[in-house]
Amino acid sequence: MGLGTYLRLARAGFVLAREGAFSLAEGQPIPPSAKMMVGLARLIEKRDVRRTGRVTRLANALTRLGPVYVKLGQVLATRRDIVGFEVADDLAALQDALPPFDEKLVPGLLDEALGEKAAALKDISAPLAAASIAQVHKARLVTRDGERTVAIKLLRPKIRERFARDLDGLYALAGVAERFLPSTKRFNGRQVVDALARSAALEMDLRMEAAAISELADNLREDGDFAAPEVFWEQTGRSVLTTSWIEAIPVRDLARIDAAGIDRKKLAASLIQSFLRQAIRDGFFHADMHPGNLFADPGTGGIIAVDFGIMGRIGKKEQRFLAEILHGFITRDYRRVAELHIDIGYVPDSHTIDDFAQAIRAIGEPLVGRSAGEISMARVLAQLIEVTELFDMSARPELVLLQKNMVLVEGTARLLDPDFNMWTAAEPVVSSWVRRTLGPQGRIEIAREALDEAVDLARRLPDIGRRAERVLARLETDQMRRERRDPLIETLKWGSLAAIALAIVSLVVHLGALL
Repeated sequence: MGLGTYLRLARAGFVLAREGAFSLAEGQPIPPSAKMMVGLARLIEKRDVRRTGRVTRLANALTRLGPVYVKLGQVLATRRDIVGFEVADDLAALQDALPPFDEKLVPGLLDEALGEKAAALKDISAPLAAASIAQVHKARLVTRDGERTVAIKLLRPKIRERFARDLDGLYALAGVAERFLPSTKRFNGRQVVDALARSAALEMDLRMEAAAISELADNLREDGDFAAPEVFWEQTGRSVLTTSWIEAIPVRDLARIDAAGIDRKKLAASLIQSFLRQAIRDGFFHADMHPGNLFADPGTGGIIAVDFGIMGRIGKKEQRFLAEILHGFITRDYRRVAELHIDIGYVPDSHTIDDFAQAIRAIGEPLVGRSAGEISMARVLAQLIEVTELFDMSARPELVLLQKNMVLVEGTARLLDPDFNMWTAAEPVVSSWVRRTLGPQGRIEIAREALDEAVDLARRLPDIGRRAERVLARLETDQMRRERRDPLIETLKWGSLAAIALAIVSLVVHLGALL
């Protein structure tokens, strides 16, 4: 770790201390040596930080430190299993907003990113919004079919280099913390930084965001209540994204929504139902549905979304799991909820279904008979996470974005409709999915998937056999070199042959059952 990294870490520590971020350690079970360090750090807090809330302190510190730390805060906000619910709630309110960069740099950046295609962009406005990685401008796009008003999203200059530099410091910090504070190993600091690095790599290639917009738009084309802007591919590259300009009303602006005659209750229901269709039906969803990214369309009465830098994707298994979990709570079938957790492998089968079902009932039953304003999806998810921890369930990375976004969607829906009932709104989508999936058509689809997997295994068996043969040949060569028979190698050899034979027999039996 070079001198520059040490200096950057020292600055980060100073800023965190000045902004009062170390106050979050109050009352936490940390070693005496760490408590002493926290006490020393708090000596240099600003005088006014004690008058501010926890979230303000931490948000101010991370924002001052720059884009990497803002993104780190957003990643940690999804990891309630690491930082706890209170700190995660603080971090969830962190605004991804920074001062814009100099607009005089924009023409040169566009020329560098698009070459001669940049000439079609005219009358580029001053920055209208600036986030940690990019900022947005309004412009005119001259096309063969006429002019279009467009939004240009442009990466900050040298943002990739800054991310790479600061990520090195965060990796070093995670290593130092684990070395001198062994108790921090359970936080998996390096894995958190890994997640940050992966997320940033995707967000800093705006072609990936363009592809996400295109895929989501195709999925939702027939739905009519959730839309995405149009992508102009010729004016899109790694560091610039050009889309159609959205003429709609921010969902925060309730007065304008009411003046436009849009039914806010219907809009709130459409929002959650569209999100569930994206997750359950398609397995691909907008994963940052906070109010700043959502607009009400006066023309359709539906939702238009922007900022597709963070998307979630789950597989068929997780899609079914989510739908049946929600259906289980809606219908009060707590045993089914417990069975699903154990069947999918999220909870070890060393625990009994009856015990886990009892714990799930403790979450679901208090919802019965409660008013809409008292039923919170966020609270249910928090309790579900706490219960699953008691039953040795580790955090599921594939469900982290889903859980986070469900909380965001519920919050936005309640902003539109204070009496919004998440469960009532979800029921039509979830029940329809369950009826289709568990009915004749759904069973045919499941059987087809199983048959496809079996056929794929059959195709791969010759390759598996060839690989096993090569392994056996190497083992035999090593055996001859040692000029002695090793009982372990013999066991491995015959074990490999037995495994191949067992796979072939299983395939035949599986195909027979399907046919």
